[in-house]
This record gives sequence, C-alpha cells and structure tokens, in this order.
Amino acid sequence: MEQLNSSSFVTGFGLTLGLIVAIGAQNAFVLRQGLRREHVLPVVVFCIVADLLLIAAGVGGMARLVAAHPAVGTAVAVGGAVFLLGYGARAALRALHPGVLQAQGEGGATPLARVMVQLAGFTLLNPHTYLDTVVLVGSVGAQHAGVMKWYFTAGAASASGVWFAALGYGARLVAPWFQRPAAWRVLDAVVAAVMATLGGGLLWSVFSA
Repeated sequence: MEQLNSSSFVTGFGLTLGLIVAIGAQNAFVLRQGLRREHVLPVVVFCIVADLLLIAAGVGGMARLVAAHPAVGTAVAVGGAVFLLGYGARAALRALHPGVLQAQGEGGATPLARVMVQLAGFTLLNPHTYLDTVVLVGSVGAQHAGVMKWYFTAGAASASGVWFAALGYGARLVAPWFQRPAAWRVLDAVVAAVMATLGGGLLWSVFSA
C-alpha cells in the first residue's frame, strides 16, 4: 500500500510539473517579480494556493462524478490520455523550435495590490489554468482509489510549490538558463516523454481493466 501511495504522489508530481513548466504569462510574471525581488512571497504563495485549491476541487469533483457514473470515468480517462498525448506532441514540437522566457524588470516599485490583481488575472482568467488543474489533473487523480487520490493531490501540489518557489526565489540563478533555447529544447523533450508515458499508462489502465 505504501508503494502505491508513493506511486500516486510521484504521478501527481510529475504530471503537474510537466504541465506548469512551460513558457507562459504566469511564469514570466513570477520570474519578473523574482528578478525585481519585489513581493516575491505573496506572489509565490498565491500561485501555490491557487493550484492546490483547483487541483483538489478537480480531484474531489471528478472522483464523485466517476463513482456515480463509471462510464463518465472511462470517457474522462480516455479524453485525458488523448490530451496528454497531444500535449506531449506539442512539447516535442517546441523542442524542435525552442523559445526563450523573457522577463525584464522595469524601474520603480509596483504596489502589492496591483501586482496581485495582475497575477490573479494571469492565473484565474486563463482557461488553460482550469483545463490543466481541474479537468486534466483532476481526471487523472480521480482514477486513483481511496486515499491514493489525495497522495496524488499532495504530489501535484508539491510540484507547484517546488516550481513557483524556485522560479520566484531562484530567479536570478535560473533566469540565464531560461534564456537559452537549448535548455528549453531539453526541458520540452523531457516534458514530451513524461506526457507520453502518462498518457499511454492512462490508456493502458482503461483498456486492460
């Protein structure tokens, strides 16, 4: 049982990390705040808490829906697997044509309220946020039985915590790395492999049952 719990934690961690480690508005904003050393703690905490709440809602809601309607669980699992494989294919394409993450800071201090409103917009007004956390991560987490789905949730939340803390507080160390296309090529290649593995595993769990 302990091995299964650990496996659920690792799956949640790997899936979430693969989804959030990408060039995007939210990551660029967190990196910019880290480079400026401005309101880093509230920015990082907001991102982590938002992910945790959305992922938990997705896992819990999807789990109840699957329990009531098993056919829905199968459909969601297949849809999630297709999305994972598609996301992996996109990551593979990005690996062939890597970009860079630009986050140059401007001069002058920005009020905390303004920073948090901007961050909330990047996070909560982005439909991909809900697709990734509530729908995709939620559907994968709902496939785990009993307490294992919460180990999965803990792993997913841990990935979010590690990523945003590293991005915010390690910005000055990692920023040069993010600005190298070769580094993004390697990262996207790893993401593609992870997504393909998870998607294939999800399909296997559905059709081998």
